[in-house]
Amino acid sequence: MRLLGPVCEAVARLLGPHAEVVLHDPQRDAILALWNPISRRRPGDPSLLGELDRVEEVAPGVYGPYEKLLPDGRRLACVSAVVRDEDGKPSAVLCVNLDRTPLDQAAQVLAAFAAPVTPQPQVLFERDWTERVNQVIGAFVRERQRPVEQLTRADRLTLLAELDRLGVFSQRRAVPLVARALRVSRSTVYALLAEVRRR
Repeated sequence: MRLLGPVCEAVARLLGPHAEVVLHDPQRDAILALWNPISRRRPGDPSLLGELDRVEEVAPGVYGPYEKLLPDGRRLACVSAVVRDEDGKPSAVLCVNLDRTPLDQAAQVLAAFAAPVTPQPQVLFERDWTERVNQVIGAFVRERQRPVEQLTRADRLTLLAELDRLGVFSQRRAVPLVARALRVSRSTVYALLAEVRRR
């Protein structure tokens, strides 16, 4: 306890309240102390360290992470470390049991946001030419993997040529909208567009 107690306290403070830290006495197969108890066990309860025989040793004296279940159905991700004395005999076993409930809930929320999005109806897209501008420019910068401010002159000519081909510039107020999207002046768009059309 004198050597490992501060370590257990530090880990419990870092991961609390979602992790239980347990210090075991392997000689007596009993729990010495617990921090953030979430398994309802208490000091003096049996350690039941025989379960480590069924877990793969991932490093000398380190087991896990492996899964355990609480009676209320919560899943724990557990890792155990065997601390040995100068003669190589196990003197303590330190276990960290992380409650995965918050992680599982967060994963469900993220999975829900990642659900497929229904494509915009084409009839709406055809009527909303501003949406077309946003989509074309957004796809272009994603493909080039750089923001609009870093597009080269050649990039801008290619992009304006595509917008012109789609008939965007036949719409009233198209040039100011494209200029704002590209973060350039309207005169720059007019000059580049003129060059595109000359070509």
